[in-house]
Amino acid sequence: MKQNFIDKMERKWGKHAIQNLSLYLIICYAFGYIIQMINANFFNYLTLEPALVLQGQVWRLFTWIVVPPSSSNIIFTLLMLYFYYSIGNNMERVWGTYRFNVYIFSGMLFTILGAFLAYGIYYFGYGINAIGIGAFVSTYYINMSILMAYAVTFPEMQIVMILFIFPIPMKVKWLGILYAFILAMEAVSTNLVGKIIILASLLNFIVFFLYSRNRKYVSPKQVYKQKVYQSEVKKMQKITRHKCAICGRTEDSNPELEFRFCSKCDGNYEYCQDHLFTHEHVKIQ
Repeated sequence: MKQNFIDKMERKWGKHAIQNLSLYLIICYAFGYIIQMINANFFNYLTLEPALVLQGQVWRLFTWIVVPPSSSNIIFTLLMLYFYYSIGNNMERVWGTYRFNVYIFSGMLFTILGAFLAYGIYYFGYGINAIGIGAFVSTYYINMSILMAYAVTFPEMQIVMILFIFPIPMKVKWLGILYAFILAMEAVSTNLVGKIIILASLLNFIVFFLYSRNRKYVSPKQVYKQKVYQSEVKKMQKITRHKCAICGRTEDSNPELEFRFCSKCDGNYEYCQDHLFTHEHVKIQ
């Protein structure tokens, strides 16, 4: 993907991008955890099963997003959800809402295509109408791709990880390397379906890495400072240039009015059209 192409697409479709997308992902995960606690068997109707999608259960193309990363520890789950929300929010600030949307939704699209590829291999290669592919598909690798992108973008940034209750400061690049090692081990140890799903889910990261390997990004703190500066500039630009010395009305409060300086007053006194000829002239003794 070329930058100019992305810029053109952003100018055309950027206004439709979903702001704070990380929050909506976390809400989906939370909803999934609630379903797990209430009725785990109901997940059988939500997973991404290409064989069942082709039979008409098209909702599975969307509902698999609520299948959260597996975890039996509620405290660990809450910490991880906050962690993923934090880095996702930072990535949206740095990249911009549109690019972050493209990254997340392309990861989801690649995951869906990977699931159908795995199904096609079993169906056309072995004559098996494979059911159970959905067990390998969740948002786990989507989250991993967000962290990997964050590690590549800000390798020297330091974060605090909670390990065995103890806070441990760690540079993001080492966390990214650790996650890459975990993914490699999972890819080696899993079956063909798992390998395809892992690769497909991380295609968005691979594309991002090739696209941005020579690109420089500013840190989230710098982005925040830039936004504060831009906000202050806008406030300064909104300072009124015309104000009536009698009634105090301005071109912002009453854009229909005309304002003029009085040549007979001593000093720079400006009046609206209603008081320009009726005011008492100011004279300095």
